[in-house]
Amino acid sequence: MQLASTRDPQDQVLFAQAIQVGMAKGGGLYVPLAVPVFPDVDALLALDFPTRSVRIIQRLLGDEFTAAELETAVRDALDFPAPLVPVRDGLLALELWHGPTLAFKDFGARFLARMLALVARREQGGTRTVLTATSGDTGAAVAHAFLGLEGFRAVVLYPKGRISRLQEAQFATLGGNVSTYAVEGAFDDCQALVKACFQDPDLTARLRLTSANSINIARLLAQVLYYYEALAQLRQRGEGRAPVVAVPSGNFGNLYAGLLAQRTGLPVQAFVVATNVNRTVPDYLDSGAYRARPSVATLSNAMDVGAPSNWERIEALFRGDLAALRAALRWGSLTDAETLDAVATLEASGYRGDPHGAVACGVLERHLRDGELGIFLATAHPAKFQETGPGTPELPASLAVVLHQPILSRPLPADLDALKRELSRA
Repeated sequence: MQLASTRDPQDQVLFAQAIQVGMAKGGGLYVPLAVPVFPDVDALLALDFPTRSVRIIQRLLGDEFTAAELETAVRDALDFPAPLVPVRDGLLALELWHGPTLAFKDFGARFLARMLALVARREQGGTRTVLTATSGDTGAAVAHAFLGLEGFRAVVLYPKGRISRLQEAQFATLGGNVSTYAVEGAFDDCQALVKACFQDPDLTARLRLTSANSINIARLLAQVLYYYEALAQLRQRGEGRAPVVAVPSGNFGNLYAGLLAQRTGLPVQAFVVATNVNRTVPDYLDSGAYRARPSVATLSNAMDVGAPSNWERIEALFRGDLAALRAALRWGSLTDAETLDAVATLEASGYRGDPHGAVACGVLERHLRDGELGIFLATAHPAKFQETGPGTPELPASLAVVLHQPILSRPLPADLDALKRELSRA
């Protein structure tokens, strides 16, 4: 796969190089030079999830890796289901939280780890540092994907006091080759620190730095696969309509993956951008003026992003055409009060949702038209968010265990020099 920077079309690399460096020079993000259109989408949808996923990844990456390497990586990474669950007539939830850390980030993080390990086996070098920022679930997925993986060190930054206690316990209790830092600030501060590190050539080279945030294109290619799975399960139910798909959006990598799937020929009627009160993108689509801003803490904390990195990729996909974006997307947001109402409404239908999925559902229902079929992405296990919804969902065993482990994180000011000192310690 040939990729180019969103900020410099002449900065072109192959997939293996892109996943190692994470971010392009000058702060750009790597995107495919061309998105292939699959001529046999119906045949792909008839395959089982693992087989279809292998075929799609092989087509996207071409001959950079052997067929056997990709088959092993994909099947090993995606060894859990993504069930499509009916909620009520005309509305379904795509549950993406059946992986080891109970959030959709498992798809991308596990695939990235296995692809980086493939690349590492081809070259001689020291330990590679995987630096990532998290607003909630990314930290756990990345930490578990790289935990104990020889030749890798994972470093996770997160905003102190702005993620749930359960989310923090999932990755900040591990130790080993995983280091975690509680940053005095918001997620945007964490993300800015990560980006700044990648702009330091000496640091990047010395630590063999790469990112497991959604700035890394491998994460997003893996997420393409579950959009295909949603359509496959619809076909199995005898449903031929192209659905309207609502994506709870923070850093916008998940939406970008869905749009890539659509570009390959997947029949999706429209995508719904669903945010909380961090309305940078909905406001842009309303007004035509893009204005990043400090994030606001909400119940749907993984979406608390005021300067979403991957919107740059979406702009590149649409070549900056605002009219085309508005035609392809529907959009809206929920306040915390409206999010709680959406959780309660789902509960009344017999479905317990997490706050992020509830935001997606709530916005989706505002935008569904007569006769349309709606799917919203349920991105995290509801037990991670004990403070939302009626009653207390039972904790899965994996969460109950870590909740009682000591937090091993170190405090860190939102200061680049302080982070560089920490990174250079090991």
